[in-house]
Amino acid sequence: MILSVLQAIGLFLATNIDDIIVLSLFFARGAGQRGTTVRILVGQYLGFVGILTAAVLVSLGAGAFLPPDVIPYFGLIPLALGLWAAWQAWRRRHDDDDDDDDDESKIEGKKVAIWAVAGVTFANGGDNIGVYVPVFLSVGPAAVVAYCVVFLALVAVLVVVAKFIATRRPIAEILERWEHILFPLVLIGLGVFILISGGAFGL
Repeated sequence: MILSVLQAIGLFLATNIDDIIVLSLFFARGAGQRGTTVRILVGQYLGFVGILTAAVLVSLGAGAFLPPDVIPYFGLIPLALGLWAAWQAWRRRHDDDDDDDDDESKIEGKKVAIWAVAGVTFANGGDNIGVYVPVFLSVGPAAVVAYCVVFLALVAVLVVVAKFIATRRPIAEILERWEHILFPLVLIGLGVFILISGGAFGL
């Protein structure tokens, strides 16, 4: 169980590090407005619960209809996502300024509302679902519950960190600079781990 908690923390950090940038932009947008922190927190929880619900439902469906020998091959999903993210990062290595504009455009012209935060969080959770499903399929029900509890607890930490970063731009710039390297590396490592631990391809 302790190992599951530690793995859940690492997985959460790997799949939600990009959300810190978006949430910090929401905080910057709502600076000085009453109730901004509460609305962002509630919106983030709603969006993330939607992500978890989708991942669990897909996992239950896949687990019911797929033979056990097929499950380890779901490690190809985070592996492919990691390789795709690495390729995109390589293509955009000279376009950092454009990426900053793209992040800002996600919330440009919108008020900091619960539905806006929840919508952006869920829309940005495609990678999360793709990573969580193979992980949930490779562990037992108790571990899945542990993962979900840890994830939900860390959502509040994520919001607090984003608020902290929103008032310290140099930290946000550092995080934004290295996220494109850390994210694909962690996903590739996770995919390889699932494949090897499950004995896929005779490994």
